[in-house]
Amino acid sequence: MADNLPSEFDVVVIGTGLPESIIAAACARSGQRVLHVDSRSYYGGNWASFSFSGLLSWIKENQQNTDIKDECEDWRKLILENEEVISLNKKDKTIQHVEAFCFGDQDAAEDVEEAGALARVPAFGTSVAEEVAEEPEKECSPLESSVPGAENWESEKALSTEPASAAEGNVTEINSENESSHNTASGESTLELGKTEGTLSEVSAQEPKKITYSQIVREGRRFNIDLVSKLLYSRGLLIELLIKSNVSRYAEFKNATRILAFREGKVEQVPCSRADVFNSRQLAMVEKRMLMKFLTFCLEYEQHPDEYQDYKNSTFAQFLKTRKLTPSLQHFILHSIAMVSENDCNTLEGLQATRKFLQCLGRYGNTPFLFPLYGQGEIPQCFCRMCAVFGGIYCLRHSVQCLVVDKESGRCKAVVDHFGQRISASYFIVEDSYLSESVCVNVCYRQLSRAVLITDQSVLKTDSEQQVSILTVPPVDLGQPAVCVIELCSSTMTCMKDTYLVHLTCPSTKTAREDLEPVVQKLFSLNAETEKETEGEELEKPRVLWAVYFNMRDSSGIDRNSYSGLPSNVYVCSGPDSALGNDCAVKQAETIFQEMFPTEEFCPAPPNPEDIIYDEDEITAEETGFNNSPETKPESSLQESSSRDLW
Repeated sequence: MADNLPSEFDVVVIGTGLPESIIAAACARSGQRVLHVDSRSYYGGNWASFSFSGLLSWIKENQQNTDIKDECEDWRKLILENEEVISLNKKDKTIQHVEAFCFGDQDAAEDVEEAGALARVPAFGTSVAEEVAEEPEKECSPLESSVPGAENWESEKALSTEPASAAEGNVTEINSENESSHNTASGESTLELGKTEGTLSEVSAQEPKKITYSQIVREGRRFNIDLVSKLLYSRGLLIELLIKSNVSRYAEFKNATRILAFREGKVEQVPCSRADVFNSRQLAMVEKRMLMKFLTFCLEYEQHPDEYQDYKNSTFAQFLKTRKLTPSLQHFILHSIAMVSENDCNTLEGLQATRKFLQCLGRYGNTPFLFPLYGQGEIPQCFCRMCAVFGGIYCLRHSVQCLVVDKESGRCKAVVDHFGQRISASYFIVEDSYLSESVCVNVCYRQLSRAVLITDQSVLKTDSEQQVSILTVPPVDLGQPAVCVIELCSSTMTCMKDTYLVHLTCPSTKTAREDLEPVVQKLFSLNAETEKETEGEELEKPRVLWAVYFNMRDSSGIDRNSYSGLPSNVYVCSGPDSALGNDCAVKQAETIFQEMFPTEEFCPAPPNPEDIIYDEDEITAEETGFNNSPETKPESSLQESSSRDLW
């Protein structure tokens, strides 16, 4: 494959995470020649989504400490006397302390194969972490190998019984699915918030269906399990970029339906909109008026500086105590609306977070959040597709040995890949995990603690089983971080029917299991046997069927000067951060792009072919096989929901 690659590009991008993919798309859209490579066999890096067997392979890969040998031993012969090299990592070291456990019935799971899988899924005992057998084929990548264009985009997730999120030739409009019936009937939104797998069924009073491990394995391709758990603010930077660049046509989204709170050992729903507040049975009438008054103030707080001026140096939690709010309202606002730390967030930051939450309400549904169908890993792939459409060349399983630096100018001139091919470029984008320890010797990384659970019930059962919920669990001890919990139902296309996929995330203080297992035990049952229930009572807690814990490096917010000996034309992209949204990745991508090409617009919308005027002697786009907008829609602007009450 390397023999077929051109030897010169304008931009070489190493890593296919979200910021790198956005930069690659923006560069290709502005007419730059882009080579986008990744040593992994899947797209997204630490932003990727996996099928169940793909996740088992990923677990095994991150538990092994084997070093990868150079395929080309004589690549150093390509380095000239006036050049030096910056070696790159060949093994990802951003994931640590991976522990996986199976709590469900393991009825001869070793003899069960995933539907459509190419290799037998390994058998698991109680501790999955120690018993992964032979590695099956990776199954999370919709872009199979080196892709010089968009023609080979295949969704490996697509089964005959499942719609594909980015199937070739089928550009999916994003339907806004409000929980209110008005939105479903209108069908006017371009951002299609998610088609459910059928009518929403009522929760029965009976015991939930018993799910075995072999069923999870057999239905493994129904799972799309994210390594990083995030949601999209409906007025956040990523949604605006998806709309502006028309990349939104490559994906589908579902509205997060509930904001939950954990207080006094119980999970309860938080009223969000004006109508929700008045309809709430949890709040007394006096509390409703208090909440309405305070949230209205938060929307216009800049116009009333005298009300918060004296508390600028106080925490937001201390400020809330001065606002004549009941303890339950303070808890709701702090942990479920502002979603900020009780100890580390000052008053202004809390007011800004509350206003952002309120401004995002009502655009696409009754909460401020959207979730991409088939998982967060779809978003980087959407931008990769845009890059490929505009001529970007893609190579997976394609590692880079080193950056070649000119000693005199100090600028990077080229890269040398694992086949020994030297590829020149003007600019180089490198994902942080590829940088060697010598470059990162002065960098102080933070860590994220992550857990992913497969459960048999929702943390809060209601009339509808198909709920996408977000819950913040406050810390038990002072100084400990709050834990963000996102629960996904099967209509998000991330898990099989009758199961839920639960993501837990917090900044690390210890290993992921030590940080998160206490919260898991509060919300779920870890017993293999179903809890006994008294007559007429439902099960108290959902049961965990399978779980994995791991720590992930948080490389966000690192100053460029912290990296040692980095050439001026080499830019570093960070991995996922601890924030709920994706603003950090979008800001970073736009900043880097503007530094490289200050006169170019960042990710403009593709031109409409009907507006392009060709000269008589000019060959049409169809004849050349290239079209700036091969999958155009007559209407690409988002039409927002008007069915919800705004603050």
